[in-house]
Amino acid sequence: MARKNRNSKKKVTASGPGNNRQVAVNRKALHDYEILDKVEAGLVLTGTEIKSIRAGKVDLRDAYARVQDGELWLHGAHIAPYDSGSYMNHEPKRPRKLLVHRSQISELGAQTAEKGLTLAAIRMYLKNHHAKVELGVARGKRQYDKRRAIMDRERERAARQAVKEWRD
Repeated sequence: MARKNRNSKKKVTASGPGNNRQVAVNRKALHDYEILDKVEAGLVLTGTEIKSIRAGKVDLRDAYARVQDGELWLHGAHIAPYDSGSYMNHEPKRPRKLLVHRSQISELGAQTAEKGLTLAAIRMYLKNHHAKVELGVARGKRQYDKRRAIMDRERERAARQAVKEWRD
């Protein structure tokens, strides 16, 4: 049996331990909602779902979370069936259980019971080879708020461009 060299340095890769690899972003939620608070939750997956997530075949456009019977569930997230999967492939739009602390569940349930607040899935990423979802306690924006955000973003971009041109 060969011995391991204890002095050799470990290679650090982009998807290695301690690194986050973003798989999907819900840009619609970031546009339509004002995010008040963020929470990280783990996902309970079955079968080939993690393979599809690693391949980046995830759509969070209509994804939201809901507290039901003291548990947190993710609804509306589409994880495409794995291409090389067999007849035992997973259902793409099934509700998935989210893993958070019990105190966080009760806190999120109280926040979402308030009128106008919801739990929107903001992004999905891999952390230490585990799938995680970032949830945001969100309040819907009105049309004029969306327009104002777009105008502010354009003003900021123009200011950055002017500074860049001035430096050159």
